[in-house]
Amino acid sequence: MQTILIVGTGFAGMWSALSAMRLIEQNGGSEASGIRVIVISPEPTLVIRPRLYESDADKMCVSLEELFRVTGIQFVPGMVDTIDTAQKRATIIDMMGIHSALDYDRLVLAAGSHLKRPNIPDIHEHAFSIDQRDEAANLDKHLNHLAFEPPHPARNTIVIVGGGFTGIEIAAEMPSRLRSILRSEDVRVVIIEQADAIGPELGPGPRPVILEALAGLGVEYKLGAAVVSVDKTGVVTSRGERIDSLTVIWTGGVEASALTQQVPGQRDRSGRLHVSSDLRVPSVPDIYVTGDAALAIADDQGHHALMSCQHAMRLGRFAGHNAASDLLALAPKPYAQPAYGTCLDLGPWGAVITQGWDRQVQLTGSAAKTIKENINQVVIYPPKADRAEAFAAADPDSAGPTLA
Repeated sequence: MQTILIVGTGFAGMWSALSAMRLIEQNGGSEASGIRVIVISPEPTLVIRPRLYESDADKMCVSLEELFRVTGIQFVPGMVDTIDTAQKRATIIDMMGIHSALDYDRLVLAAGSHLKRPNIPDIHEHAFSIDQRDEAANLDKHLNHLAFEPPHPARNTIVIVGGGFTGIEIAAEMPSRLRSILRSEDVRVVIIEQADAIGPELGPGPRPVILEALAGLGVEYKLGAAVVSVDKTGVVTSRGERIDSLTVIWTGGVEASALTQQVPGQRDRSGRLHVSSDLRVPSVPDIYVTGDAALAIADDQGHHALMSCQHAMRLGRFAGHNAASDLLALAPKPYAQPAYGTCLDLGPWGAVITQGWDRQVQLTGSAAKTIKENINQVVIYPPKADRAEAFAAADPDSAGPTLA
């Protein structure tokens, strides 16, 4: 039996598996076609990563076990250690540390991304992050423990390193969250951003709204400054300023999974592999790359998919479909995602919604917040564990979400 091996159960990995299995089902099923779909990940869960800036981060995941069962997708617990592209074989380490090998006919690399941590003294020991569920849960635990610390400016101050999308969302969330924990109005939240503007990658469109919201929430920001050292009681910036804080949260950019380095091909500065329109690696035609690991052209204007769940979900649908199409000798579907929107959570102030790559503001405040909550709590969640419903949702020609 031929094998489509999918690495990862994030948004791209889950939708790749469902989309591949959908096409196999349409062509007689696994038994008739002789094709099986296997997914590898430490757990059969989808982490709702866009919500890790919220409280109760440890609950931001959904089991995929039943969904995989009803759709005929096989799950193998473990982590892919090596990819041998010549032998078409992946080496897997299970939860007990035991190595095994699994051969594939087509591999879909949906291993995602991780936070980029620069070589700054003590950053790993003393800076928190919300990059992964366990890290966000650790921050949750730390914040709640602050209530037992003696009152002190460092206790009451949170420093957010990075004023991009993630940094803004966590910063907007923190003032009310910290006040609730400490039962005190005397809190301080500071963003440190090395660019000369907040949200540099978001452009000028939503910036006035973001600045209005941060001002209303009492969030400070220091621009044109980088953090040069971190210790257990604060940070020092490139301007020589020290800010005392027991809570430093690092949000400074992401890079693709290290597994992309094992696949021959061209990469961008974030480690993403360049892929063709069918999401295949040109130099290794047996491998498809999707989600945050892929540098894919999204439209005929030359825009590239971003490292976001709105792109990962659609990328996954196309990658899985095309991997199955290849084995079934069917024509692939070229990936495209011309519609693009952004919905940025701004805490109790509300949210801001933009449309288009130039991010023209469409909606702000509480009305935008309602849409953001629907995206976070409904739109990005997996389909129900119903075979017909799941396969319908996995159709690459379905519209999918256009905001994230």
